[in-house]
Amino acid sequence: MVKPEIEIDVDPRTGRWLVDAMPMILVPQHFYNNNHFAIEEAMGTEPFDRALAPAGRLSAYVWCKKQADIYHLSGTDVFAHYMKRLSQRGWGFFSIEAIDPTAGTASVRLDHSSFVTDETRGAGRKLCFMFAPWLAGALEYVCEEAGTPRSLAAYEVQCAAEGHNCCRFEVEPAT
Repeated sequence: MVKPEIEIDVDPRTGRWLVDAMPMILVPQHFYNNNHFAIEEAMGTEPFDRALAPAGRLSAYVWCKKQADIYHLSGTDVFAHYMKRLSQRGWGFFSIEAIDPTAGTASVRLDHSSFVTDETRGAGRKLCFMFAPWLAGALEYVCEEAGTPRSLAAYEVQCAAEGHNCCRFEVEPAT
């Protein structure tokens, strides 16, 4: 077992966990997934995605902005730090296959997605779409910081739950 390189500070007065100077909540993976899939089933996949996407995009953008300030990061280092932290927090192992902030594009691989478990592996559909707007929001921050602000779209192009060996995402300028 690899020990994560994350310092967790617990406020003795409130019990709130802080990581990278931001409040965190620790929940079991099955708890999160059961809630996620129950809401998706109740709403339908597309309405659920439309409801989650703006918050996910904004949250990633804000996280990158704060982390850039805290750790004095800039450019693609901010995006790489975001991928590292998502990986260290149990969402799966994210790796950047390509990134071009000038063009507003990126390709990201996800191994061991938290949504693709023994119970969901054979779902035959994309399960990890929630991560797509996170990637768009993170790269939007990098583009804006580079002086080329733009609206981006991201898509899960393959999912391990469809039988692939990993999940893959593409980020590109929004049309």
